[in-house]
Amino acid sequence: LNIEARERVRAGEVGEVYSVCGSYVQDWLFYPIDYNWRVLAEEGGALRAVADIGTHWLDLIHAITGLEVEAVCADLKTVHPVRHRPTGEVETFQGKQEQAAGTEPIHISTEDYGCIMLRFQGGARGVLWVSQVTAGRKNCLRYELAGSKCALEWCSERPNELWIGHRDQPNECLIRDPALVGDAARSAIAYPGGHNEGFPDTFKQCFRAFYGFIAAGDSSAPAPFPTFADGHREILLCEAILKSHREQRWVAVETTV
Repeated sequence: LNIEARERVRAGEVGEVYSVCGSYVQDWLFYPIDYNWRVLAEEGGALRAVADIGTHWLDLIHAITGLEVEAVCADLKTVHPVRHRPTGEVETFQGKQEQAAGTEPIHISTEDYGCIMLRFQGGARGVLWVSQVTAGRKNCLRYELAGSKCALEWCSERPNELWIGHRDQPNECLIRDPALVGDAARSAIAYPGGHNEGFPDTFKQCFRAFYGFIAAGDSSAPAPFPTFADGHREILLCEAILKSHREQRWVAVETTV
């Protein structure tokens, strides 16, 4: 349905997109006893929540809207400046099932939470909230696009629903069904309506698009999957976000080559 959202934006059905807001929140690091190598700046980098999950939200918004972020203003927070590293092995996302026999205190500088204001080229504005310490949200990505004709909302906890907001008529909820979406979205749906698809199917469709692109043999065609340019864009965004937080000001995002 994110492909359907993209196609509706491209077709002008949403109108001019003037604001984008959303979040990506988890709770796997909710407690100070929750630990993973990513929390260490020397191993995972100076950014954690933003780099680990925020980049996925930013990349998705770019893929849907085509909007480029030109400047950011970030406020980050380390909720647990001291975490307790287990002396034994504990599997990621298994904190409730597994409790370490012993721990040692470790000082943490990477962020558990972040709020980022966004300025897009062309005048649109946006806000992103990321958190890995929000109880009950295991892996929830959500966005809402506000356009001059309608609004679109999607949430990963309800992956088969696309909300369409109107001013002068009843709002709509499009349920994933190959019979009800456009050609582009239909090509990424593997099952009939009523047969739910979700997170794992995303990877299946990504590999399908990748190998289909190779089989077509036309390297000049637009790639229907993430490329190195997309990854480079996210790195530039992370660098600007970190600089903005440290200097407490708006920072321009370096232009991709």
